[in-house]
Formats: sequence, C-alpha cells, structure tokens
Amino acid sequence: MIDAHFHIWQLDRGDYGWLTPALGPIHRDVRIADWRAVSAPCGVQGGVLVQAAPTEAETAFLLQEAAGSPAVLGVVGWVDLLAPDAPARIETLARQPKLKGLRPMLQDIADPDWILDRALRPALAAMARCGLVFDALVQPRHLPRILRLAERHPDLRIVIDHGAKPAIPGDAAGWAAWTDGLQALADETAAFCKLSGLWTEAATGAPVDALARHAHWLLAAFGPQRCLWGSDWPVLDLAGRYDAWLAAARQWVAPPDQAAVFDTTARQAYGL
Repeated sequence: MIDAHFHIWQLDRGDYGWLTPALGPIHRDVRIADWRAVSAPCGVQGGVLVQAAPTEAETAFLLQEAAGSPAVLGVVGWVDLLAPDAPARIETLARQPKLKGLRPMLQDIADPDWILDRALRPALAAMARCGLVFDALVQPRHLPRILRLAERHPDLRIVIDHGAKPAIPGDAAGWAAWTDGLQALADETAAFCKLSGLWTEAATGAPVDALARHAHWLLAAFGPQRCLWGSDWPVLDLAGRYDAWLAAARQWVAPPDQAAVFDTTARQAYGL
C-alpha cells in the first residue's frame, strides 16, 4: 500500500510562509518518522513525499531526508520554472533517483493563466524529457488551463492533486464547474487524479462521510487505473485522523479496484 501524498517540514527553515501558528496542530516540526508512526500501523509500506514550500532549498532538504528512508519511494519537489536556466536545473535535479516530479503551487498564484505563459515551455519540455511528473496543485478554476497544458505538452505526465480541491458540499454551480473541468481531463488526456485532500475542503468538523459523493465521482471519472490514494498528512490532521480517512477510502473503492487505487496506480504514475 502506497500513500501517494504526504509532507514533512522543519519550521526553522523559514520557507513555509503559509504555515502559521493559526494552523494549530500542524504548526510543528514533522519528520518522516512521524509519518511512519501513523501510516505504518495502517499497513502503508511506502509513500511519495511532496514539497510544501516554493524553494529549491526545501527540495534539497526533502531529497536528503528521503535518501535515508526506504519508505519514501519518491519526492515531488519545486523548481523556479521561469528561471532562465530552469531546464538545466531540472535536468540536474532529475539525476537524483528519488525525484519523481515537480509541483508549482498554482493555487497560490493569483493569475490562473500563469501556467500557460510561453516562457514556461522550455522548463515543461525539460520535465517531460526527464520523465518527471507535473503535480497540479489546483482548484476548479484552473482545470480548463490544465487541459490546455496537457494539449500543449502531450508527453508531460500530469497528476491532479486533491481532486482539484472542490468546495464540499458546495453549490450546484460549483459542482458543475468541478465535474465539467475534471471530466474533460479524464476524457481527453492521460492525466491521473489523487483521491486525497478532500476532507480539509469540507466544513470544519464535517464527518468523513461528507466526502463520499465527491470521492465516488472521482473514482468513476478516472477509474482505478488513473486514481491514486494519498493522505495529505499532516494537513489531514486539520480535519480528521489518518486511519479514519484511509478506512473511508477503502469503503468507497470496490474490492477489485483496491490494489490499483492504493498501490499500483501510484507506481505507474510516478514510476516507482
């Protein structure tokens, strides 16, 4: 079983601008051993460690930490894709065996069209050439842009994080925008989608069952061969427990599909 999305961080590094004391239980240092303390008892054998700061220094930190842990199967890092030497930086990072992808933090960029800037094309082409995954940290407003990105770069493997972060429960218009955007990606591209991060998009205190409609829709749209489970721990702690999220997801995934959603799809998406 693979957790396709978890984080660690060290506060005194100083590059986690979003991680403030207002976030209470997750405003603390988190190490790989802390993730293993909650994931291993659930039967999780390995995971994909994902960046949480838009700095290459943090990516170096994650790769260093991952090198000492057999349970970390891959790392998704960050590079300044607009840097003049971005392709060279990407090619250098790609030599690190555990680096599997890169993630610009699109949800934090004011312009939803940023990812379509022509100046990014050399970096994106370098990612595709190096076999690196593009992790799309997006909201529903970004989905038409990600479709265009996929059309421009058909060789770039794309993984949608957190089901594109829908509002839960949301209204009819929001549901339509979310499902229409993701359905187009499911139908017209080879993009993968993570069954992760949904609980923290729900109202504070919402039970895990409040996510069932959205989870079932994602599983039906992308199918088990393109849908992969992740915890988004420790951000998950803002909403509920690791074991509760995993137990709910296992209930929603049909037994014949569980090997894919909880293991083999992650291996395919990230080349693990």
